[in-house]
Amino acid sequence: MIFSKDYVGYLARQTVKQLIAQKMIQTEKPARLDERVAAAMVDELSLEDRINDEVRVILEAFQEDMRKTGASYPEMFKKVKNELARKYKAVL
Repeated sequence: MIFSKDYVGYLARQTVKQLIAQKMIQTEKPARLDERVAAAMVDELSLEDRINDEVRVILEAFQEDMRKTGASYPEMFKKVKNELARKYKAVL
């Protein structure tokens, strides 16, 4: 993930604070909402990491074939990553 969890927590708190201030949401427990928003943000921001891990597993399985055909690892990584992003409907 490109941001630290502390920073994501800060962003979540600021987001909730702004939404409450602009009367877009109401809550009795802002601290609990901060936690839930932070968890959702961490989950979303770590999607690319999970996709990268899955790409590595896939390419590891095809490592021998790639070596035989002379396929470039970085090129194949990019292609497989784009396919998985499309599969998960992710914007990277």
